[in-house]
Amino acid sequence: MRVMQALACAVTLAVLVPPVMGAQGQAPETARAVAGGGITVPGWTGKIDANEEKAGQVLNNSKLSQEGNVLHIRTGPAVTYWNPANVAKGDYTVKATFKEPKFMNLNTHPHSYGIVIAGNDLGTPQQSLLYCAAYGNGNFIVRGFGPDAFQMNGGHGAPSPAVNKAAGPGEPVTQEIAMSVKGDKIECAINGTVVASYDKATLVTAGKLKSTDGIYGIRFAHNTEATVAGLAMSK
Repeated sequence: MRVMQALACAVTLAVLVPPVMGAQGQAPETARAVAGGGITVPGWTGKIDANEEKAGQVLNNSKLSQEGNVLHIRTGPAVTYWNPANVAKGDYTVKATFKEPKFMNLNTHPHSYGIVIAGNDLGTPQQSLLYCAAYGNGNFIVRGFGPDAFQMNGGHGAPSPAVNKAAGPGEPVTQEIAMSVKGDKIECAINGTVVASYDKATLVTAGKLKSTDGIYGIRFAHNTEATVAGLAMSK
């Protein structure tokens, strides 16, 4: 009888206790390799995140291609892409227009994409960089590597009325993202509005950035597809 009662309790608990969920209440999601992946844009290279590498992912499981003057990105694993010739120093602004043709078409919840600046020792275990990225649900996130990952506005970012929202899954959404170094400030602007500003001294420090001078590029979370147009640096 006691055995039967124990089994009954176990069944009841299995029904009542929900499965462990991932970030933002979503079921855990792993990167899915992209067919025909790799980098076909001359001069460009990239690096996937360390946790992706530990999971057995490789750079060629994501895809970077070019159609005319527009970059086309489809990830697999989360990745940073850059061209070593793209270097910014002193005061500068790096911006580009990101378009997600079909919001969440490769994932079960919003994933981010954005601008990378201050890249040093990229592709090595000692790399440092900073990025500002937008989500198609109105959120944005500022993070970096130095070489370990660090957060500037929380683990899941924060909402801003400046960030455009897709009408729904499968609908298009476009964001203009810019990162600037101006004197002692580092700023991120989305769709023309500054959404985050930091003192340079809080970022150029041990465990974060080596310098605000460095390579600029783009950053994409896993299982995401979008295009990038007009990536450029201005003084």
